[in-house]
Amino acid sequence: MRERSDEALMAAWSNGSMAAFEALYARYRGPLYRYFLRLSGDTVRANDLYQGCWEKVIRARGQYRPTGPFRAWVFRIAHNHAMDGFRRMPPETELGALDTASPQPDPADHAASLERAGRLADALAGLPPEQRDTLLLKLEGGLDLETIARVTGVGRETAKSRLRYATARLKHVLSGERTQ
Repeated sequence: MRERSDEALMAAWSNGSMAAFEALYARYRGPLYRYFLRLSGDTVRANDLYQGCWEKVIRARGQYRPTGPFRAWVFRIAHNHAMDGFRRMPPETELGALDTASPQPDPADHAASLERAGRLADALAGLPPEQRDTLLLKLEGGLDLETIARVTGVGRETAKSRLRYATARLKHVLSGERTQ
């Protein structure tokens, strides 16, 4: 059986199908939450952003037009909601580590996994906000450069540069080299 497209589910939800909403919610629950968590570095803030984003999606469902992919539409709402939230809240001086609970039975493997996850969280937190947002839209949102550019309101080449600089900086930080 072929899975229904996001756009078909959105049309069904707009016509009152709660099953369609539940399918969309299940599909985007993980990617949206991870986007907010990695963007903010704080589980409390990520939860608030996540819930607020879904509230906005629910309110805007009647305005959705399938002129582009649903994924781009929902991540545009997520991006705008996050940026609005960050503007309203004072910046935090320290970002907490990501929840890296692991079912690994070996304590040494678990410790190494926690260390890698912590290094990645620190490296992400060290990126300039525009680079971090662009990278997370690519990794968590699965968006292409053109869509990232539209979502963030910049040109394609700017989005490409931000992605390139973010990737290079993460490689340097995670490989143990220092960046300027």
